[in-house]
Amino acid sequence: MPLALLALAIGAFGIGTTEFVIMGLLPEVARDYGVSIPTAGFLVTGYALGVMFGAPLMTVLGTRIPRKRMLMLLMGLFVVGNLLSALAPAFSVMVIGRVVASLAHGAFFGIGSVVAADLVAPEKKAGAIAMMFTGLTVANVVGVPLGTLVGQAVGWRVTFALVAALGLVGLAGIAKLVPDLPKPEGVRLRHELAAFKNVQVLLAMAMTVLGFGGVFAAVTYIAPMMTHVAGFADSSVTWLLVLFGLGMVGGNLVGGRLADRATMPLLYVSLSTLAVVLALFTLTAHNRVAAAVTVVLIGALGFATVPPLQKRVLDHAHGAPTLASAVNIGAFNLGNALSAWLGGLVIAAGFGYTAPNWVGAALAASALVLAVLAAALERRTGASAASGAPGAVVTGSVPADRQPAVHH
Repeated sequence: MPLALLALAIGAFGIGTTEFVIMGLLPEVARDYGVSIPTAGFLVTGYALGVMFGAPLMTVLGTRIPRKRMLMLLMGLFVVGNLLSALAPAFSVMVIGRVVASLAHGAFFGIGSVVAADLVAPEKKAGAIAMMFTGLTVANVVGVPLGTLVGQAVGWRVTFALVAALGLVGLAGIAKLVPDLPKPEGVRLRHELAAFKNVQVLLAMAMTVLGFGGVFAAVTYIAPMMTHVAGFADSSVTWLLVLFGLGMVGGNLVGGRLADRATMPLLYVSLSTLAVVLALFTLTAHNRVAAAVTVVLIGALGFATVPPLQKRVLDHAHGAPTLASAVNIGAFNLGNALSAWLGGLVIAAGFGYTAPNWVGAALAASALVLAVLAAALERRTGASAASGAPGAVVTGSVPADRQPAVHH
């Protein structure tokens, strides 16, 4: 594997750290700016909305610029956003800094995946992409807890300054190690947009929003929930985030192994169990051991849905997956934004710090309903196609005679 992948992994590590570290520092940020915890939750919502809109926008713009240069520009944007957050004199300025940093998120992973695959032989492409994404995974086990610890010890501004410095290391690594790659061929936007006429693509994205939103409804407010309800010390939030990160890694690995063989059964099991665990979190949050175990389970079950949902989008957007894949990255973050906002609403309404868990359970259950609906529509479409009934082709899908051949 070439060293250029290390530069991409460092960039992914920085992006993953800045996205999730805010959840462990919400009480400190809220206290410094004199705002409530639900108001501080807008730092999660703003970042998520920035990813949602920035992923497709930056991906389309990136087709007009050589890939190496685009990756460098994205990391530069990331550095500026985190510096702005570190130096923000007012809460509104910090929100702006978070949004600026978020614009790099989706496109970096989208374009970076293409670059990683181009750097190696065809039979090593998946391994190269996985190595880049290892940076994001490790961020949740190392970067986020360490950033939370630093922020609680010497100030949250130091955390964001260090993340900006990490972005500079990633930028320098890309400049030094990633080779100059040819400018990509222009994207036919009309062809890419046609994928969104496919009802299965839209259902998969809706499942992404609701399923992952269920996770973030609880995790966004994990710091006040664990300190005020479970009775943990502020310093304990660090290792609780380590547990959440380990759950994410395990769930992602299991989901990746099973997604190809049992996509829908995996979604049924993970979403239904996630809904139950989130509902029970309102009770287990009152016991330290039970709360810690629940945090691991939420991370594992939530991220077990990521590979199968991404696979469904790619499978049903065949022939034009680039924009659909980028938009699905935005869909994950739309779920983050929606759940952080809803969680803040129920806390502000006086229902307590465990109330977001009920919101998460409802969102995960809604995603399960959509999964059942998607499977039913798929079976009905397959039956219609087998009988030669009119309307057998799902709107927006590629007819069989125009699909690329699959070589085993």
